[in-house]
Amino acid sequence: MLRPFDLGSTQWYILHQLVHHGPTLQRDLVRLLQIERATLTVIVGVLVRKGWVEQVIDPADQRRKLLHITPAGSTLWAQLPDLSAIINEAAFAGISDADREIAVRVLRIATERLDAFIDKGEIS
Repeated sequence: MLRPFDLGSTQWYILHQLVHHGPTLQRDLVRLLQIERATLTVIVGVLVRKGWVEQVIDPADQRRKLLHITPAGSTLWAQLPDLSAIINEAAFAGISDADREIAVRVLRIATERLDAFIDKGEIS
């Protein structure tokens, strides 16, 4: 679905994050995507070269990079299929809203616990 737009799934998620949550620190995407920093650097570099994302120094901390979607990125986003809806339908078709809420709550708690466990250095 993304191939005609010359876009990969991780690139799509970064654009999704920037469209729906606004400017985002690059380091925060490492945690959100659960990928290596070097991998994210390459992916962001591609998005910047394509003109879909702008990478600027965070005014609050010169060591951090802040990502913004560009006007070209917003134009692209408006043309993309709604993968969120497609994924949601494929994953949750026929499951009641109550069961979905329980699943989301359990997965959110489990993710938070694993993140805390990783932050303590108990898993690398």
